[in-house]
Amino acid sequence: MSLIEEIRTRQNITKDQLVHLLTTEDEALLTRLKTTARAVADSVYGNQIFIRGLIEFTNYCKNDCYYCGIRRSNTRSDRYRLTEDQILSCCQNGYELGFRTFVLQGGEDPWYSDDKICAVVSRIRSSYPDCAVTLSIGEKSEESYQRFFDAGADRYLLRHETADETHYRKLHPEEMSLSHRKNCLRTLKRIGYQTGCGFMVGSPFQTMDSLYEDLMFILELQPEMTGIGPFIPHKDTPFADCPAGTLDRTLRLLSIIRLLHPHVLLPATTALGTIHPLGREMGIQAGANVVMPNLSPTDVRGKYLLYDNKICTGDEAAECRCCMQRRMEGIGYEIVTDRGDFR
Repeated sequence: MSLIEEIRTRQNITKDQLVHLLTTEDEALLTRLKTTARAVADSVYGNQIFIRGLIEFTNYCKNDCYYCGIRRSNTRSDRYRLTEDQILSCCQNGYELGFRTFVLQGGEDPWYSDDKICAVVSRIRSSYPDCAVTLSIGEKSEESYQRFFDAGADRYLLRHETADETHYRKLHPEEMSLSHRKNCLRTLKRIGYQTGCGFMVGSPFQTMDSLYEDLMFILELQPEMTGIGPFIPHKDTPFADCPAGTLDRTLRLLSIIRLLHPHVLLPATTALGTIHPLGREMGIQAGANVVMPNLSPTDVRGKYLLYDNKICTGDEAAECRCCMQRRMEGIGYEIVTDRGDFR
């Protein structure tokens, strides 16, 4: 049995196999890796690509993660918060454009109390009952997660960033905890959310051991979604001068994750499109099946900068939607008007 077939069949991987796939220069093997991953995705989801409408509603954050452009210590960040009505306006625009999932993403902003989040979620749920509501607002208590779920949130994205304790400590301040983050993800799963984790590829101090820990955590958690993208430095962070993660390694890891977890919802991220003009298309061809165009108002898009040189900050939502459809059709895939649930 070939290496790739063994990983696909066992839905598991050894550290030696991972190292081999991430370091090999055997182009035939890499082509088989991507085509097998794409075939696995097609066997579950066909040629359908799901779109999520991203609404970046606050760039305030109480955390100080060393890699993030909206970390609290970044005094150069131009801060903003969207009102409830502005968020609902983004949803209305998105619904008319065919979006059936809205992703509310923001920093960990205490101004948005549980009551405020529940009010927004409830309004979206009542206004668009056929849509999925996803939250991506960080670490909360089990009580908070339960309240959001009861208000109508279906999904929750919480990237773990690294599952390696030693690596985690090099990326985050002392007050943050990897064990707490992992417990948040387990709590979300237990409550009943479609849960998403994920990590940066090529972040400072990342090792093969770190990446292996990430894959083992994904296998343990069995998330419905996994978001990975290349690390891209931000000029106003301690990692400003660190090299970015690479397109090649990100694509290899997308394919590996698809083989390990065939049904996972796997985005081709904006960061992937930022490091290469065709990055998102390549991500789809490597096994991804989700794209996340931006529904945020154009006057705030340039302010939600987790990393430098982010693409599409000046586009209207309709431009993003039409552009994405053309891009996906150009490689033989179809954007569908669908909630795009985990199957």
